[in-house]
Amino acid sequence: MKISRTKFVILFLVSAFAFQFISNSVLGTEVRLFPGNGEWFPGSGSPTGWKSSLAAILYPVKFVLIGPLSFLAKDPDPAPPVLVLAFAFYWTAMAFVLHYLLSKIITRKKA
Repeated sequence: MKISRTKFVILFLVSAFAFQFISNSVLGTEVRLFPGNGEWFPGSGSPTGWKSSLAAILYPVKFVLIGPLSFLAKDPDPAPPVLVLAFAFYWTAMAFVLHYLLSKIITRKKA
């Protein structure tokens, strides 16, 4: 890959936080990065047709991005940086693995 690992990780983190904020803002009842009511997959049971459809499309991506750390929602009042740091570490590890796999695929196609 032509992009450095550091740039890829930073771009991945910014994109993941933006995706989380926008999807929760559009599908949820309040504008937040992480839902306050513990509903990690907002919009899935919405009676509004477009919210339900959009939630069904975004659900697999949200499941991969936040599913493994959804147990943090059980804490009624976590310290604010705990959620951000936990997801940043998880997404950084995911970005490293994704960068490695993409670089192997691209170099294999060139050979």
